[in-house]
Amino acid sequence: MNTRASTRGRPRDEHIDAAVLHATARTLDDGGYREVAIEDVARRAGVSKSAVYRRWPNRRRLVLAVLADRLGRIEAPSTGCTMCDLHECLVLITRAICLLGAGTLAQLTAESAGEATLHEELLEVVIEPPRRAVHRTLFAARQRGDLREDVDLPLTVDVLASLTFYRQLFGRAPMTTVEIETVVSTMLRGIASDYDDLVREYAAHESHDRAQ
Repeated sequence: MNTRASTRGRPRDEHIDAAVLHATARTLDDGGYREVAIEDVARRAGVSKSAVYRRWPNRRRLVLAVLADRLGRIEAPSTGCTMCDLHECLVLITRAICLLGAGTLAQLTAESAGEATLHEELLEVVIEPPRRAVHRTLFAARQRGDLREDVDLPLTVDVLASLTFYRQLFGRAPMTTVEIETVVSTMLRGIASDYDDLVREYAAHESHDRAQ
C-alpha cells in the first residue's frame, strides 16, 4: 500500500523522503500525533514545507507513511517452539505499537470515524501487520500439530493482537513480558493439542538460550 502522494515530473529525491520520515518519527516519539505539524517537520528535516507537501498532502498521510514503515517490519519469529514464537511475536508487536507515540492511535481512530477510506487505510497500515504476524505464528503452530485442528485462527488472532492495541488506545501501560507470558500460557491452555508438551519445549529452549 502506498501512503504517499503521487508525483509527476522530475524523479523523487529519496534523501528528502528519508529525512522527512525520520523527522516525523522523532516527533511522534517525542510528543505523539498531536505534535506533528508540517512546518515543524520540514524545519527538523532541513527541507521546505513545499517539499513535504509535494510528497504527502497532509500530516495524516505523513504519519501513516511512518507507521507503515515501522509496523511493516514486524516479522513473525520461527524457531519451531510455539510458546517461544508466540511470546516473542507479542513482544515485538507491543514494542512496535509503543512506538506510535502518545495518543497517536486514539487520534487517528477518531479522525477515521465516518471516513470509510481513511478507516480502511488505518486498518491496513496499523492493524493488519501485527495481525498477520500473529496469524503466521499460529498457523505454523497448527501445521506442526501443536494446536487443535478445530482452533478458530482468526478469532484467536483477534484475541491476542487486540490486547496490545487496547493498552495503547486507552493510554494504559503496555503489557510487560511477564504479562505477555501469562497471556500466551492462558491462551495455549485452551487451544494446544498438548499444553504440557509445549511447556517442556519452551523450558528446553530457555535452557539452551541461557547456556549460549
